[in-house]
Amino acid sequence: MAITTGQTGVVKVGDTNTGETAVGSVRSFSIETSADTVEQTVMGNTNRSFLPSLTSATVSIEAYWDDTDSEQLALDEGEIIFFEIYPQGDVTSKKYYTGAGVVTSRSITASFDGMVEASFTIQASTAITEATV
Repeated sequence: MAITTGQTGVVKVGDTNTGETAVGSVRSFSIETSADTVEQTVMGNTNRSFLPSLTSATVSIEAYWDDTDSEQLALDEGEIIFFEIYPQGDVTSKKYYTGAGVVTSRSITASFDGMVEASFTIQASTAITEATV
């Protein structure tokens, strides 16, 4: 596994499963996945025992706010979005992650001595799949 910097990362979004377009001015992103468990411990056991259950994932995007960027404008809360996340850029032989979900939050912030920034959260409604460009 190669270690790389995040400067070439790309986030693409769209309203269909084809034709996603890069979100402009992205500063960072994250994909968080988790799995629930169900307990199967019974009387007489001396340790708790668990089985895997449902999984979930959340995608977070941080960007400089650009009110002319159609992809940022499409990330309205409540919208269903298809996404592709390219940690090492969308170049040949690199892994990327794809899925769909609901935009659960959008935040636009500014301070007098800084840039106007935006953050978006997508709750995945499908499994996030890994592929190679």
